[in-house]
Amino acid sequence: MAQLWGGRFTKETDQLVYNFNASISFDKKFYRQDMEGSIAHVKMLGKQGILTERETEDLVKAVKDILHEVETGELTISHEYEDIHSFVEATLIDRLGDTGKKLHTGRSRNDQVALDMRLYTRQEVLAVDELLEEILQVLLKVMEEHVDTYMPGFTHLQKAQPVTLAHHLGAYFEMFKRDRGRMQDIYRRMDYCPLGSGALAGTTYDLDRYYTADLLGFAGPALNSMDGVSDRDYLIEFLSALSTVMMHLSRFSEEVIIWNSNEYQFVEIDDAYSTGSSIMPQKKNPDIAELVRGKTGRVYGALVSLLTTMKGIPLAYNKDMQEDKELAFDAMDTVKGCLALFTGMLSTMNFNKDRMEASAKNGFTNATDAADYLVNHGVPFRDAHGIVGQIVLYCIDKNIAIDDMSLDELKAISPVFEEDIFEAVSMETCVRKRLTIGAPGQEAMKKVIALEKEYLAQDWKNEIPDWEKSLMK
Repeated sequence: MAQLWGGRFTKETDQLVYNFNASISFDKKFYRQDMEGSIAHVKMLGKQGILTERETEDLVKAVKDILHEVETGELTISHEYEDIHSFVEATLIDRLGDTGKKLHTGRSRNDQVALDMRLYTRQEVLAVDELLEEILQVLLKVMEEHVDTYMPGFTHLQKAQPVTLAHHLGAYFEMFKRDRGRMQDIYRRMDYCPLGSGALAGTTYDLDRYYTADLLGFAGPALNSMDGVSDRDYLIEFLSALSTVMMHLSRFSEEVIIWNSNEYQFVEIDDAYSTGSSIMPQKKNPDIAELVRGKTGRVYGALVSLLTTMKGIPLAYNKDMQEDKELAFDAMDTVKGCLALFTGMLSTMNFNKDRMEASAKNGFTNATDAADYLVNHGVPFRDAHGIVGQIVLYCIDKNIAIDDMSLDELKAISPVFEEDIFEAVSMETCVRKRLTIGAPGQEAMKKVIALEKEYLAQDWKNEIPDWEKSLMK
């Protein structure tokens, strides 16, 4: 058993206890972050004169060599070590002898793992943000192509009023845009370095924590050492944001599944993103959408698990916090996979414009506009509502749309109707006259699309304000 803390103990740990306690099977995932943190720590120790120039150079080179060998497969992270920190330090000792033993000067595994998890999560926040940007780019492209594609808008899964596909997809654009905003917020709040917090009370060594934080790209050091080692708020926030991303993807998936059904036939999913049945040759199943919908639960589970783990932990570090990793890693990988696959499916999807418009007409989505026509001709709204209700009943009985009625049929229900009613209740008119910003009208949609293009042209990572950094000076 390769462990670095045996001096206090008079006999070896039971193998089952050791296995239960070990974290190498999952924390090896952030080997790069662990070694990058070690390099920064060593450089700081050298700058402060705690290590000699030769020791600093030897340690930095050796850690870089280990990192290179791990990434090329020359060196395997062995499970005989308790955790990734033990693996790195033991390997250094094997190569450098006593100099390798100085790596851990002025730090604890508590602030070390806090740093590793923060570095890894920060990288994942940026990776998810990039994937969200990609799906937004695809959504915007589809929106531009379908400003004039009419379809029913729904409430209660009932056809309500006519909209356009651009308008419908624009709702998801706003959702994923908010998701990106959450990534930005999380990144800013977590951008403080816990390294140098020690086990919980800092250290007596003259560390330059500002220097270490700067080397690792943080805004500054965490200002309380107890919070530095025990804070997992940033991870809870990230898992919450990932859960929201999955909720949005799941809602979108549900609509794709409905639209793909024989009853709707609004979309055709590309063969690359669907599967067939082992027994029914006519089937083309929306498996990717269904799996995205299904995997939402496991991301929710990671969030609830970490919230439950953290709720009863006193300050500062406790071993329970080792449970912050496995499910979080799984959630991060799940969300990234779902975003990538859904984006690919969306970019290759075909939309049946004629079917969508016919569905809007046959669903009486222009009934409100027919009532508005009567109101504009002096009929009280409540009476207009009743008249159009009679029209809908008549159309249902005849199995026709309002647009299919003759003027004589309309006048038989209300003499107020004139020839211009047909223009008033056409899909194009119903949508076009909704001009307020945020509405489905073509002019309004073009303004929104222009704004969304401006949004995507910006890169928040280059525009992070300096207010956080000013606090640290």
